[in-house]
Amino acid sequence: MAIGVGNRMSILMKGLDYAEKTFPFIDKNREAALGGSYGGYMVNWILGHTNRFRCLVSHDGMFNAESAYGTTEELWFNEWSSRATLEQSRSLSEMVAPRVCKRIQDTDFSRARYQLDYRLDVSQGFDLFTTLQRLKVPSRMLYFPDEGHWVLKPQNSRPLVQNRE
Repeated sequence: MAIGVGNRMSILMKGLDYAEKTFPFIDKNREAALGGSYGGYMVNWILGHTNRFRCLVSHDGMFNAESAYGTTEELWFNEWSSRATLEQSRSLSEMVAPRVCKRIQDTDFSRARYQLDYRLDVSQGFDLFTTLQRLKVPSRMLYFPDEGHWVLKPQNSRPLVQNRE
């Protein structure tokens, strides 16, 4: 599975390489990566594996695989994707957790978390945000106590748009 994550990141970076070569208006010094759910997990992964982006935005992505396993209402998904229980694949879970990356880039980072998200517990956002703050990575967290895995209330969409720079 860890090889799969690395392969997916490689594919994303090749796509960006292509876009940079094809579209001359892209400013390589002002690129951002944004993702929600699995895309949020990929943004968290990118955080520990490249400093290519000026800004990263993670929306409801896993940061700590082990704690996510024990706090989700979708336990079947974790076991289906790894083809094993946590006990059977503990080292695998550690390999694919963005939390255990050896380096976390000094990249502006925004994190959006929602209290009513039962797929990924709100603690995933606090875990990532606390880690970034302790490492002095410029970061901010948007917290919505009345949202689930996706922002569905129009009034809550406004802060997501207004908090960009």
